[in-house]
Amino acid sequence: MNRPRLSLMLLLLPTAVVAVDINVLFLAVPELTADLGATATQQLWITDVYGLVVGVLAIVAGAVGDRVGRRRLLLLGCAGFLAASVLAAYAPTAEVLLLARVLQGVAGATLMPSTLALIGDIFPDEGARTKAIATWATCQFAFASLGPVVGGLLLHWFWWGSVFLLSVPVCAIVLALGPRLLPRSRPADRAPRVDLLSAGLLMAALLAVFTAIKACIPGSATPTTVAVLAVAVAGAAGVAFVRRQQRLADPFLDLGLLRERAIVVAVTSLTLAAVALAGTGFWVTQYLQSVAGLTPLVAAIVFMPMALGIAAGASVSPALARRVDPDRLVPAGLVVAALGSLLQLTVSADLGYAPMIVGVTLTAFGCGPLFAFGTQRIVSSAPQSAAGCAAALAETGNHLGSSLGFAAVGSLATTVYALALRPEAAALGLSGTTTMAETRAAAQSSSDPQAVLDALTAAGNDALHAVGLFTALVLIACAVLNTRRTAPGRAPLSAEDGKVRA
Repeated sequence: MNRPRLSLMLLLLPTAVVAVDINVLFLAVPELTADLGATATQQLWITDVYGLVVGVLAIVAGAVGDRVGRRRLLLLGCAGFLAASVLAAYAPTAEVLLLARVLQGVAGATLMPSTLALIGDIFPDEGARTKAIATWATCQFAFASLGPVVGGLLLHWFWWGSVFLLSVPVCAIVLALGPRLLPRSRPADRAPRVDLLSAGLLMAALLAVFTAIKACIPGSATPTTVAVLAVAVAGAAGVAFVRRQQRLADPFLDLGLLRERAIVVAVTSLTLAAVALAGTGFWVTQYLQSVAGLTPLVAAIVFMPMALGIAAGASVSPALARRVDPDRLVPAGLVVAALGSLLQLTVSADLGYAPMIVGVTLTAFGCGPLFAFGTQRIVSSAPQSAAGCAAALAETGNHLGSSLGFAAVGSLATTVYALALRPEAAALGLSGTTTMAETRAAAQSSSDPQAVLDALTAAGNDALHAVGLFTALVLIACAVLNTRRTAPGRAPLSAEDGKVRA
């Protein structure tokens, strides 16, 4: 095997690790909640803060790599990710685990732009580089989808912390072989300035938004005054961020790209689809364990159709686009995805969770055309000089959409569950703000365990119905957004465009 291929294979390792860690905690949440005593709000922060940090700092990392060298940044990021993963695996409290997830996000943000930039250095030929980037994108996409499955398999034999230790040998391999297989890139003479103030403003705005969302959960420890203050901070930081980008000669985020309708539609669509899929995946995995009572291994197997649905939808889209105009295929797929979400409303104690699995599979499959063509639309619609920034915008939308899905959908489901359980809670000796995992655990010590389990099932189904309705509305809005044809002056999508992403 030639050296460039070996180098590409090495770069796929950190790409896979960062992608897996977005969703790997899905099936570990009930176990770590019982072990660390995490509250419902802490559960959501532990799950979504990683993608939030990666999404914002990935833009910064690209500029840092130009200044310090891409290989050096990649190796530093791998070392940091390894250390943060060990801290997460052996975290003694929920607070320490949350800190470790933040550190993982900081380190993970350096890996994605570094791997993509190094691929450009390794493959100077445009044709070979296009194939390498397609392989890189497929790896990222596939491992993000399989994160819950990987987590479930590890939980079958080990404790919840093992889902983080998977990255330790991978990062160690990159640290050992990286200096030999990866090209050394010199710091650029005129590298763009790293605008940490802009990054801080964007992070502050997003953290404030997430804080306000989580404050809506019944029983949340966040006072109402703090929630109102968070909304004010989000608005002020957002306005300050936009004004700063308009003043800077070399902005942190080129807002001029957002004047192109095709880019706005594609970025918004990818973000909304990530909200729907991540939020659905998060709550479905909790339901399978805490309501259906499945073990992590069985839950991983049952959940696998969703991951396979995403892969299948993205893979067949280029072939379908040879017969159906891709500008029609994308909204049609999103309608199918919305119908899949609506199937969640049919889940009941009598029918079991079979409609849920069929529904999430359809939702995943229907989003395939958007994933196949979305990023390529963003890059092709941007000026050549801004193609890198446009690609970073797409990745940021994906990561932030996932985090927002965990926060928004998780908060909605937790709220509906708590409200549905509350009428039965007092009679059963339960707290009205207990989580599903805590309710199932309480059934074991209850004088009437079946009554507790029945209340858990009823409240869990109500929460799942709310998730299905919410995500269906999101996906329908996304489909409507994509019904308008390509803006004048831009070529329509083609079947070949999807090959870059799928």
